[in-house]
Amino acid sequence: MKINRLSTILASGKKNLLSIYFTAGYPALEDTAEIALALAEAGADFIELGMPYSDPLADGTTIQDSSQQAIANGMTMDLLFRQVEDIRRRTDIPLVWMGYLNPVMQYGEERFLQRCAATGIDGLIIPDLPLHEYEANFQPLARQYGLLFNFLITPQTPEPRIREIERLSEGFIYMVSSAAVTGAQAGISAEQIGYFERIGAMGLRRPRLIGFGISDKDTFLTACRYADGAIIGSAFIRALSKGSTPAAAAKSFVETVVS
Repeated sequence: MKINRLSTILASGKKNLLSIYFTAGYPALEDTAEIALALAEAGADFIELGMPYSDPLADGTTIQDSSQQAIANGMTMDLLFRQVEDIRRRTDIPLVWMGYLNPVMQYGEERFLQRCAATGIDGLIIPDLPLHEYEANFQPLARQYGLLFNFLITPQTPEPRIREIERLSEGFIYMVSSAAVTGAQAGISAEQIGYFERIGAMGLRRPRLIGFGISDKDTFLTACRYADGAIIGSAFIRALSKGSTPAAAAKSFVETVVS
């Protein structure tokens, strides 16, 4: 049976897991693989590859703009799969696909999941996938193809739903730090820490990673005190324009977080 790279890193007991999200096909169409390789070299634990979408409900301006640019650059699902194949030939870093349900349904559920497995994707985050739809239609296929689905919770998520998410998740629980969209806040408030502590006291068995509002070493380390790791997205995308190349900017950004 194929070993899932995401499952391996989550089960390793490693603390302060760093996941970096970026939009595939941004800044330039063919930057995806080089950015991913730079992230792996610099010390990211896994990568979330964003599939550009015209109506990203959970995303703020930075990620929306990067999605629009990637679409204008010519990014498609088939092209991203080819880029994933290129990444996978050159690194074993775990790869998580993050995208929305509509393009997946248009592509075909089983065709999509089969292609994810064949190209080297380890896990998926589909924020608008209903739990009942996942359990009925996606979970059997995900298990067949060895893919880990990961679900989001927010400060407003009631405990029964969190327990249901834990039951269905086979990867990690994505703890959205606030009700805001991505990139809409700076720093971590006392109210958010109270939320982190409340979730920590639930004794969940699945690893937890905190995302939204994690932007630098200080916020990353603060989040890691209350979870197994954290996810950085919007701040990283903004940083891609600050180096001599996007790959150089990626390496520099991660090094400032993990050093």
